[in-house]
Amino acid sequence: MTGHSFHMAPKLSKIFPESCLLIVVGVVIGMLLFHTSTVHVSPLTPDTFFLYMLPPIILDAGYFMPNRLFFDHLGTILLFAVVGTIFNTLTIGASLWAVGQSGLFGVDCPILDMFLFSALISAVDPVAVLAVFEEIHVNEILYIVVFGESLLNDAVTVVLYHMFEAYSEMGPPNILFSDYMSGLASFFVVAVGGTIIGVVWGFLTALVTRYTHEVRVIEPIFIFVMAYLAYLNAEIFHMSGILAITFCGITMKNYVEANISHKSHTTVKYAMKMLSSSSETIIFMFLGVATVNDSHDWNTWFVVLTIFFCSVFRVLGVILLTAVVNRFRLYKLNKVEKFVMSYGGLRGAVAFALVLLIDPKHVRLQPMFVTTTIAVIYFTVFFQAIRICTNYATPNRDLNPCVPVIGSPVYCENVALDHMATEADHIGDFKGKGKCKCCDVNVNGNFKTP
Repeated sequence: MTGHSFHMAPKLSKIFPESCLLIVVGVVIGMLLFHTSTVHVSPLTPDTFFLYMLPPIILDAGYFMPNRLFFDHLGTILLFAVVGTIFNTLTIGASLWAVGQSGLFGVDCPILDMFLFSALISAVDPVAVLAVFEEIHVNEILYIVVFGESLLNDAVTVVLYHMFEAYSEMGPPNILFSDYMSGLASFFVVAVGGTIIGVVWGFLTALVTRYTHEVRVIEPIFIFVMAYLAYLNAEIFHMSGILAITFCGITMKNYVEANISHKSHTTVKYAMKMLSSSSETIIFMFLGVATVNDSHDWNTWFVVLTIFFCSVFRVLGVILLTAVVNRFRLYKLNKVEKFVMSYGGLRGAVAFALVLLIDPKHVRLQPMFVTTTIAVIYFTVFFQAIRICTNYATPNRDLNPCVPVIGSPVYCENVALDHMATEADHIGDFKGKGKCKCCDVNVNGNFKTP
């Protein structure tokens, strides 16, 4: 009801994203419960978030992602997701540690604890990005670059987080060179392993749905269950669950949708949107509720400098990386898009869930990290998101481009362009994108329909 009333006021919804409203409602509920209830309200635990809240949101994003656009800009996305996240983690952690050595924070700041905190606070949250970008309807290229970055940097964030967590428990004197090498190798294992698991489960779902034409009623169930099993399978083997369910959704979109009935497709579409929207609402409201408690450890200088370093190094990273990618892109990222990308590094429930995972027995500063993480989330979701909403304007703001279906004029035009690119590659004896896309078209034509 609150969300419906919010969208009934167009002027308000153009300035404030819905996520801001949900957090405010959560804060109000938290204050009422804190002052009137004698029963302790259970916060949003990491297990609840990662097992139940996050998968529907990521599945919805992967299933309805414009695949063609995603793979066309995969190089840019990977550069921001991998290099950008590592850059932010190292620079923020080193800066906080250097300031801590001056005694400004008033507490001892071990360097590994600072890098552990910087790893989780560098995560660009796909939940927050989705919630805000769907409000302002950014253009499709900007949407896919920032949202793709927020999805794929999960692998980097989780690996860095667990690596620094293990190093912090071991202690600096006990860390060997082989430990650094294993941490580097684990990044590729987690990322590639999660992707492979997701693709395998997607093709397995496509195989199953080829034989469900007599029992159409079970098709939506198979899609949701198989996608969730892909996520759980990846988490069991300590791979990236977000990457697994993302690429499972991408594979399903290509190969499962052609096998199921129109009614099943409609059911999947609206059920997925409903689950995703419900999860987003619960997550942001729980963030607001978790704010109101008496266990915060507030350190003004640490909070202010964390926000400052996150903002500065995000802008610096965007400027440096866009300067690199623009040398190789036909479509150059302009100043307006750089501005949105700089302010689009929103933090959210992913960072909050990770900071709650820190064991206070091994990391003495965990309470201060929790309070600072909440402050950074509020700053990015409120200040940065509101600035995006009030300052971003472009004449071509198509957020959800229509994905052409087989046989449609748009699809035929795209296929023709792919074949033309393939012939051009063949004449010039090149092995470019055209040949890869044409192979994908041939695979789709052979295996999409039962």
